Amino acid sequence: MTDPLKALKAELLDVALEAAHRAGVFLRDGRPDDLGVAATKSSAVDVVTEMDIASEKLITDFLAERRPDDGVLGEEGASLEGSSGVQWVVDPIDGTVNYLYGRPDWCVSIAARKDGETLVGVVHAPVRGETYRAVLGEGAFVGDRPARVRPAPPFGQALVGTGFGYLTERRARQAEVARHLVPKVRDIRRGGSAAIDLCDVALGRLDAYYERGLNPWDFAAGDLVAREAGALTGGRPGEALSGELAIAAAPGLFEPLQDLLEDLGAWHD
Repeated sequence: MTDPLKALKAELLDVALEAAHRAGVFLRDGRPDDLGVAATKSSAVDVVTEMDIASEKLITDFLAERRPDDGVLGEEGASLEGSSGVQWVVDPIDGTVNYLYGRPDWCVSIAARKDGETLVGVVHAPVRGETYRAVLGEGAFVGDRPARVRPAPPFGQALVGTGFGYLTERRARQAEVARHLVPKVRDIRRGGSAAIDLCDVALGRLDAYYERGLNPWDFAAGDLVAREAGALTGGRPGEALSGELAIAAAPGLFEPLQDLLEDLGAWHD
């Protein structure tokens, strides 16, 4: 007898992969040489390009064709309740500033949730030539290769990723937290895409990652990829990963990083 949930997850993965790859081709091959800022959001440096908007429309049109009863939550304004219990969480370009400047670390991030639980996550990074995917309970992969976190190093040898928000006060506070953290670890990296940073933890390219101020579309897919690759993810002690604080790291490194960030008040603006 076919397991209905397993069949649903397989269908959602197929849809997410196709949607992400369609958007990735459009964004990689269709990027105009004179690409400029179409709008700003929370501040003058929180930018949206016309390609963000067009990519989200491409994805949501495809989802409506393949799964018309599903809900959608998109970064650039797509919002649909749906009636199936499945919700798609879409970031049409995660790492928009990188994309605007022609830097390689940007991606399309698509996750599918049912009843609040993320079942499928796909992060497609066209310039890297990599697609990261995960299905709840079935592991994480980059292409066809299993993804596994790097074993936790001593804290002082950890390579830690982070990101900074767009509001001036928040950026200043985040810089202060990073100032205290830098002497305690191997080094810090700031890639510019939360989804890719989470996948880099899954692949052992980062030992850990933390950030404050993310939105659901920033982390929904990458969080599942990291967890299915063996990482621990969360926020403040006893809380799930959220916009207040997002942490991902290998077991053995997660706890001391979480404790240090708590002591530093990393959830404060």
